[in-house]
Amino acid sequence: MKNNIKVYRAIHDLTQEGLAEKVGVTRQTIHAIEKGKYDPSLELAFKLARLFDARIEDIFLYEIREIDSRDN
Repeated sequence: MKNNIKVYRAIHDLTQEGLAEKVGVTRQTIHAIEKGKYDPSLELAFKLARLFDARIEDIFLYEIREIDSRDN
């Protein structure tokens, strides 16, 4: 999932470590989310949205993928 975490961190002058401390995760978790290697839990997504005073949809960009008929 693509996201704008890095942009919001810059706007709020936060390092990955600083953001991680504020939302109760590790710096590595923030790094993985920013790189799109890890999708946060709904709880963490809400924490980030509240911290940045933004909507989840503004931070996380959900991409609808085509459903393959073999998936059914």
